[in-house]
This record gives sequence, C-alpha cells and structure tokens, in this order.
Amino acid sequence: MATAAAAGVARGAGARAAALALRGGRTAAPGRPCAGPARRLCTAPGTAPDMKRYLWERYREAKRSTEELVPSIMSNLLNPDAIFSNNEMSLSDIEIYGFDYDYTLVFYSKHLHTLIFNAARDLLINEHRYPVEIRKYEYDPSFAIRGLHYDVHRAVLMKIDAFHYIQLGTVYRGLSVVPDEEVIDMYEGSHVPLEQMSDFYGKSSHGNTMKQFMDIFSLPEMTLLSCVNEYFLKNNIDYEPVHLYKDVKDSIRDVHIKGIMYRAIEADIEKYICYAEQTRAVLAKLADHGKKMFLITNSPSSFVDKGMSYIVGKDWRDLFDVVIVQAEKPNFFNDKRRPFRKMNEKGVLLWDKIHKLQKGQIYKQGNLYEFLKLTGWRGSKVLYFGDHIYSDLADLTLKHGWRTGAIIPELRSELKIMNTEQYIQTMTWLQTLTGLLEQMQVHRDADSQLVLQEWKKERKEMREMTKNFFNAQFGSLFRTDQNPTYFLRRLSRFADIYMASLSCLLNYDVSHTFYPRRTPLQHELPAWSDMPSTFGAPRLQEAQAE
Repeated sequence: MATAAAAGVARGAGARAAALALRGGRTAAPGRPCAGPARRLCTAPGTAPDMKRYLWERYREAKRSTEELVPSIMSNLLNPDAIFSNNEMSLSDIEIYGFDYDYTLVFYSKHLHTLIFNAARDLLINEHRYPVEIRKYEYDPSFAIRGLHYDVHRAVLMKIDAFHYIQLGTVYRGLSVVPDEEVIDMYEGSHVPLEQMSDFYGKSSHGNTMKQFMDIFSLPEMTLLSCVNEYFLKNNIDYEPVHLYKDVKDSIRDVHIKGIMYRAIEADIEKYICYAEQTRAVLAKLADHGKKMFLITNSPSSFVDKGMSYIVGKDWRDLFDVVIVQAEKPNFFNDKRRPFRKMNEKGVLLWDKIHKLQKGQIYKQGNLYEFLKLTGWRGSKVLYFGDHIYSDLADLTLKHGWRTGAIIPELRSELKIMNTEQYIQTMTWLQTLTGLLEQMQVHRDADSQLVLQEWKKERKEMREMTKNFFNAQFGSLFRTDQNPTYFLRRLSRFADIYMASLSCLLNYDVSHTFYPRRTPLQHELPAWSDMPSTFGAPRLQEAQAE
C-alpha cells in the first residue's frame, strides 16, 4: 500500500532517526561490552546497574541524533503539487481522459459549505419542525474532516483506521469529545465489526449502523449533525438519533435536488467558484496531444455550462468528445436499464433514440454499458478523474478495468504542514522515541519501568500534538496514530494515482510513467527506505529547481 500522502516525510525521517537511535542504544552501561541482538545491559560481576542513568543516556543520545537529522530532512521535502502513485501506470498508454465536474474540474470557495449548512439548517426548521434555536449554530470549517464514520444509532462521529479500530480521542457526540473509557464500554473495546460497517458505497443500510462520509460536500452535513445533536444534549431533549440522521440527510439532499445550491452559485458565480485558468490549460494540453476527453457528472446541464464557461470559456464543449449530465453515479456504472437522452440548446429533453454520442451535444442519464457500446472506449486506455472514491472510482477500477485518478484537495494543505520544521522535528523524535521504547522494553526491573512509563507518556502527548497539526478534533485525513485511515485504505485500493488538483498534470509529460514507491513490508529490510530515493515521490526542491 502506497501511503506517500500519509507518511511522506515522517516515514523516511522516522526510519532514519529510529535507526540511529537503535545504533546508539547498543552501548552498554559501564562494565563489560554488550553483544547480541537483544542488546541487554551488561555489567561487571558484583556491580549493580544504574538503569535510570543508562536509559536516560540512551534517550539523550537519541535526542542528539534526531537534532542532527532534521536539517538533512528539511532539504528533502515533498512537493505539494506532485502526483502520487498507488499502482504503476504510464500516461503513454492513456488515450482517453474522463472527468467528474464538482471538485475535479471546478473548485469551490469556502462560502459554499456555509451556504449548504445554512440552507439545510433552515430546511430542518421550516420543513421538519426543528427548534428555531438551532439557527444560532454556524458552520465551522475547522470542525470535521472527510472520511469520518457516523454511528447512526449512537449519534457519535468518529475516525476509524484501516483495520476497523476507532482512534480514541476522535469520537464526538455533538461538539464534545467522548471519553475513551465510555467509547471502550460502548463498543466493548475500540474495534468496529465488519457487519456494523457501512456498505460498499459508505452508506448506512441493510442493518448497518455506520455511515462513512467520503464526499467533500458531506463536510457541512457532518457539522450540522453534530450541532443539532449538541443542541438536544445541552437542553436535555429526548430525541431519536435515527430520525435526526435521516432528517439532516434529507435536508442536505434537498439543498441539491431542489436547486438551492445551484441557483445560489449561478447567481453569484465569482463568490462561489474559484477561478482557475489551469483547468483550461490541462484540457488544452491533452487536446493538443490528440487525447479524447469526456465529462460525466451528476450536476445539471445549465449549472455545468455556466461553471465551465466561467473557468474554461464559452467554447468549453469543443474540448470534450462526450458530455453527460445528471448521470446519477454510482448507478450510472451499474444500471444497464437507463438509456441516454439528448438535450437541445434550451435544455429540453428529446425523445430520439441515441445511436451515437456526438461531440458538442449534451446527454442526460444513460449508463456505462451503453456508453462503452456507443464509444468503443474500453479498459486501461481510459483514465477517469473524480473526487469521490466510491461513486467516481470504485466501480470503474473493480468492474471495468479503467485507470483512475483521485482528486484530493486536502492533500496540498497536509503536505505543506508536513514540510514545516516543527512537524518534521516532532515526527522524527516521535519515531525515534518509539524505536527506543521497542528496544528498551526488555528491561523489566522497577527503575527501568518507571523511565519507560515516562517515555510512553511523552509519546502519547506527542501523538496528540501531531493530530493537532492537521485538525484539532480528528487529525489527518490519511493517518490515525500509526495506521492508515479507513479513507486511505479505500483510496489506495480504488485510485491508481492521486493528487491535490488536475493542475498537477501540467508538471508531467503525457508519456510519463508513475511508479509507486516501494515501501518496506514489516518483515523486509528497510535499507532502501533510508537512502536518497531514486524512485521516491517528487521533491519540492527538485520542482523549484526546474
């Protein structure tokens, strides 16, 4: 599993620092030399070892090694505009490029999530008869992150790792963290069984109690759920969590379906859409190299037309061989029954039978099987980009053999944090301290255990510090304390490559081959991970030099 975004600097830095720490740990306390893989403390016959002194000397040596490493790590930072690979893929094999619309071709400003939150909150009040007092809650963009799970019956929001373990300290009921002891009592530990997890698309259904929020549009939904839960809890109001979840879900859905969001964006497009001329540059580059392109989106025709006209130009349709709107993904990839319908220039649906998907036309609905029949575009020659790992990418890679690219806007900001000196110092020392604990745990005497307990306390505090670098409540999108998140597990499975935005493609030739970094397995020698990487992720300094 390639975890460049999650581990990045920390993995290489920690590996080198821990190695130095362990090499330093071979030195024995005063007495005869110590040998052997266990590296236990050796002393002269008749002498009593001063374990505290010995362990703290190892600690200080490791600190010095870490401080010496940081400058070299700072000269080898990851490039936030790089493309990262989970699977080897050559762009020279790609003849057809496909795109989602929202958060792939177009990016939205911070005002959009506030709009969605406020509109859904008002629907709760006006249509679902929720207390008007919930209007006092406003959208907090720093509260939630993508990829979280929500327990529908217990009304708690949490972060789960790739092995279905809850990251303690990231479980929230309303806007307040749930104590670890209560979480462990609630779930009889911290593991969530498979039968309680969400279905394949992250939905809570068929008796499952968990819902996973994978969509960028779900950030205001998570925040609204938490705010209304908070109001009921603070005011001692007895309520049914399942009803609350459904009402909030329906209100968020109605913001889209009733056109509230679309009308607001179209009325003030400069406020809500982040103008990016690089989108046109990417499309123009692909067109200049003879690549075919298509667009498949769930958004409506007029909305897409206004947005693309704004960021690309009035002639945007000339760049695409096929344009499909209101596709209803992921059903588009699985349901063979829905035929395509052509729309005229006024947006009126025509009744003609579709025998060919023509350039310059806009089509509605349809399904992938008919799309493949009408275009003949199949297999690994197609690369499709989208931001939703389930709805956009999963079926394409599992069922149809397309290559896939995930657009993860959070990646750029997380990499910038990972490139800071404070983060690198903290993570390098955290990895080193973990190595010391692993090595020195062989000393079971009372004095050694006291020292080790102090180290464990420091390690726990540093873990909390690293979480706060990204998000005070939930930490990084890509990592729990030490494991990949459930989000990253799905990203690694369903995306061949991933990047912060399509503009990253401008940094690569159309025949570029992406190679995933060979990160050592737990039973493999990590020698190559400690060396300057020939096949590593693109470095910031290299990009700046170019």
